[in-house]
Amino acid sequence: MDCLNSIEKHESPYQLLLTAASLVPIYHYLLGFLFICLVFLYNFFEIHVLRDLLTGFRGQPVSLTFNSCSEVYQEVVSKCRILHGRYLATPWLSSPHFQTSFLSFFGRPPAFHYKRQLFHTPDGGTMALDWLVNSDVPDTSFQLKDAITKHDKKPIVIVIPGLTSDSSSAYIKHFAFNVAKCGWNVVVTNHRGLGGISITSDCFYNAGWTEDIRKVIDHLHYQYPEAPLFVVGTSIGANILVKYLGEDGINTPIAGAAAVCSPWDLLICDRFINRRMVQKFYDKALVMGLKGYAQLHQLVLSRLADWEGILKSRSVRDFDDYATRVLAKFETVDTYYRRCSSINFIGNVMVPLLCISALDDPVCTREAVPWDECRANKNIVLATTQHGGHLAFYEGLTAKSIWWVRAVHEFLSVLQTSSLIHRKKEAEIQAPHSISPQESSIDQAPYVNITKDGMVTMGNEQTNVEDAHDEPIVQSEVGKDKISETHGGDQGTEERTHLTDDPPQPQGQDVNDINIPVRTYMDRLSRHSRKSIWLLAYIAIITTWPLVGPALSLFFKKRIRNALPAVLKRR
Repeated sequence: MDCLNSIEKHESPYQLLLTAASLVPIYHYLLGFLFICLVFLYNFFEIHVLRDLLTGFRGQPVSLTFNSCSEVYQEVVSKCRILHGRYLATPWLSSPHFQTSFLSFFGRPPAFHYKRQLFHTPDGGTMALDWLVNSDVPDTSFQLKDAITKHDKKPIVIVIPGLTSDSSSAYIKHFAFNVAKCGWNVVVTNHRGLGGISITSDCFYNAGWTEDIRKVIDHLHYQYPEAPLFVVGTSIGANILVKYLGEDGINTPIAGAAAVCSPWDLLICDRFINRRMVQKFYDKALVMGLKGYAQLHQLVLSRLADWEGILKSRSVRDFDDYATRVLAKFETVDTYYRRCSSINFIGNVMVPLLCISALDDPVCTREAVPWDECRANKNIVLATTQHGGHLAFYEGLTAKSIWWVRAVHEFLSVLQTSSLIHRKKEAEIQAPHSISPQESSIDQAPYVNITKDGMVTMGNEQTNVEDAHDEPIVQSEVGKDKISETHGGDQGTEERTHLTDDPPQPQGQDVNDINIPVRTYMDRLSRHSRKSIWLLAYIAIITTWPLVGPALSLFFKKRIRNALPAVLKRR
């Protein structure tokens, strides 16, 4: 007992703990450290494979938000099996960051070649329109004619890429391939300065620039008046699409649209992307892409914006401050974000619109998703998934399929056969014929080829055998607009593409034919004016009734008393 007491007096509890800890094998500590690191990484990268395992890898149901009186849901979305199903991410990509990174670095896009048109805007800018038709898709079960004629009735799907993305991006090629192999025509509208095209004016694109897509849509509607037009926007392209639909309202020739992973509120997304460490990685990646885009067009940007500020930009906000807001003539970056956010235009969307967002999107946060605004608009259906990342949505063990591609294609297919599309056609028949877009044309230059690396070469330059064989060009003549193919080695002289948007004016045209559209618009204006006048009159009566009502009652009582005979007054 004396020995134990002496030990207790001379050895402290901490020394005993250290002695006990020294007896534990080192590999136990390594295992514990490894477990802590795994838990940290599991939460840091938002991995959800254990949650999927507990649910038996059945996936999470797709949440739909819509107005209870929405005809878009009742006639279209209610028949879409994919939107009423579940989404299960690829098990080895069970993280929004893994999915987004895999899409950026690998993607697994299908192999095909576009046909290119060069589109000139009224301000002198140049855009590349990359077409994909059924005949260009390899290994299809059926082949349709490859020429697009003026009276072609096959639907045309217009795709608006995201920030610094073009037609060569993996998710764009996945969607274009999936739609074109079913017989539809797809055209990707590359933003200015992208797709291997140089900047030819002092105007650049931004998150709120809708003039380019408006001109392209008007041009395609004029060239192919009988073909239904659908538009799909992704990321920043989705923001541009929704803003355009809200600006034009019912006047757009679009029959339906889909917005995938839209940022909705640029100011909220700017705050979000600078909040956590993992989001800052995306911010760095995006600004690197923007700086690379700026270096491609240094001659123009160095003259119009703060070039030194662009080079030292460390975030998207810095780049927008030194370049985007200056080019777009906004006072501050926050002003640019507020005015260009599509959330301000949701209420004015008048065409069927499907919106898809992932709640774990690492770039476009769920905090910006306009739940109430989408629920208030009868033309919008919002589909949200628990997982999916930013534009990835990979599914299956081999990650060869993208969920949103199948969902959007099914939505557009059902919409194409619904009664809503027929109502749109009837409205277009009753309305005046479309007027061709002014001052826009296909570039009158030699045809250009798109190589695999995304660069553009002249038609007479030497290309590889695969690109030179059956390389198509676009020919457009007055009264004959089509996409045709020519063999690169068959012609010694360079063919030129030419298309004008001015419709041919027949001689001896009746003046009444010109006045009909004007009269129709005046009738519409007068009808709207009459409705406004009746509405103002109703408001005036309601607001002034507390004062006017008693006065009128006294007035009519006196008149009635004066009109009654004296006998009745005595009684």
